Amino acid sequence: MMVGKPVRQWRSICKGLILGALLTTCMILLYCLSAPEVQFGLQEVPVPYSCAHRPSAAHSSPISNSSHHASGQRTCTPKVDIMFMKTHKTASSTFLNILFRFGEKHHLKFAFPNSRNDFFYPSPFHRSQVKDYRPGMCFNIICNHMRFNAAEVAKVLPADTSYITILRDPADLAESSFHYFGRVVPLTWKLSGDEKLREFLKDPKLYYDPEGFNSFYLKNLLFFDFGQDNNLHPDDPKVDEAIHAIAKRFHLVMLVEYFEESLILLKDVLCWDMEDLLFFKLNARKGSTVSKLTPELRAKALEWNAIDWKLYQYFNTTFWHKVNAYGRERMARDVAELQRRNAEMASICIEGGHAVDAGSILETSMQPWQPIGEKSIMGYNLKKNVDKAHRKLCRKMLMPELQYLSDMGVNLWITRLWGRIREILHW
Repeated sequence: MMVGKPVRQWRSICKGLILGALLTTCMILLYCLSAPEVQFGLQEVPVPYSCAHRPSAAHSSPISNSSHHASGQRTCTPKVDIMFMKTHKTASSTFLNILFRFGEKHHLKFAFPNSRNDFFYPSPFHRSQVKDYRPGMCFNIICNHMRFNAAEVAKVLPADTSYITILRDPADLAESSFHYFGRVVPLTWKLSGDEKLREFLKDPKLYYDPEGFNSFYLKNLLFFDFGQDNNLHPDDPKVDEAIHAIAKRFHLVMLVEYFEESLILLKDVLCWDMEDLLFFKLNARKGSTVSKLTPELRAKALEWNAIDWKLYQYFNTTFWHKVNAYGRERMARDVAELQRRNAEMASICIEGGHAVDAGSILETSMQPWQPIGEKSIMGYNLKKNVDKAHRKLCRKMLMPELQYLSDMGVNLWITRLWGRIREILHW
């Protein structure tokens, strides 16, 4: 009897693995079949220089930032044509929520993907991936995950578009990416023990294969997101060329570590209001699931992600040049004001005033997407009896990315189906 029980357990495990493999294969096929055929023969119709509609003075909202004269009149017009290059594991879901609310407030047109929440990443972006795209169409904002392709993006957006992106310290990004995506990278499956990241960083070349499925999640992910070869040698001239091309293209490169300062710079670049910047931190992990990087591991992570480190250092320098130009004291005052307003909104909107574990989120509609195999992403409970004036804004600010996309009419059937399969398999 004692022998039979382990045998049955192993049979059950094997059946689960086989079923999981079959379903995963089916999902990959669905992803491939649903990918739009790249239409090389698309007619070239120029996009208008600007897709912004200019509200009349009667409908302009009063403003209280530096973009106004003492009389209260606006001295610049808010920029509404925006390309946000959504990099992985960089608080980009939080920023996406800001963009969604801004777009809805100004009735802007988003260029969304179809059937899933990204532009068929990791394939390079092509304009045919945009839902209902037709040559010459006017879109204001594009912001979902993509592998950047400057030439194709430029064919979707007007010439006056402001290009924005965000970076994160590559060591911290490597830790976060390894945790979130590790289970979908077969190269990591042979790592044993509880400290897989430590084992990987001891000798990455032992496990890494540039041609491996989803291997890009393990090395220079930022550089890869920008459409570049993440396996180049850091001293290859192509690396510096790519960094300079990014610097020329993007009007603002924000930093996760200075998110609030980044938003203040954004407000200045785009002539937005302070109220447009309000946010709650979304898609954050429980602290207990974050691997603490020792100085040795951090150094190894930066060495392994040397191109991303080079990219980050370059834009860290330009970031502080912008802060200095803005004024350190002025920046400190504005950050304090943003923090005050965010704290005020938290007291109005969030039950308990803070994020909670996934198991403690009461509404299904507020459940964030989780990595395979665990529920480490936190979320919020909407406070009961929120006053009518704030009810809609509170719900929007707390809403996870996928639910917000659905709320805006995006068809996510592939993403939803994959989520349902994971529920069945308890992944």
